[in-house]
Amino acid sequence: METKSNSTEVVLSYIRALNSENYNAAAEYLNDSVRIIGPAGESFSKPKEFVDMLRQYRGKYEMKKTFSDGDEVCLLYDMVAQGKKVYMSSWYHVSGRKIDFIRTIFDPSQFSSP
Repeated sequence: METKSNSTEVVLSYIRALNSENYNAAAEYLNDSVRIIGPAGESFSKPKEFVDMLRQYRGKYEMKKTFSDGDEVCLLYDMVAQGKKVYMSSWYHVSGRKIDFIRTIFDPSQFSSP
């Protein structure tokens, strides 16, 4: 089991890489068999697919709160992308200093509304 500080460090390092648009570095924090689940049940199981999607939107995380419990980390944040700001929550699981699970909850209609 990862320690609280190690898991949080891994997840926040991943977020910092995304915010600086260093997508190759962000991908290094994802386990090769990562499971990523979105709000409508959509999923990704390959880091490259997920990072390529993130690269397309170039969203920025405005962190609100971080919670951690051993190898699990939960983030509350605003995502700023496509000229919109959407409140989100993501639950991460870290194993071997790599993220192997992400589940994100938000209202996807916020990105499609004018």
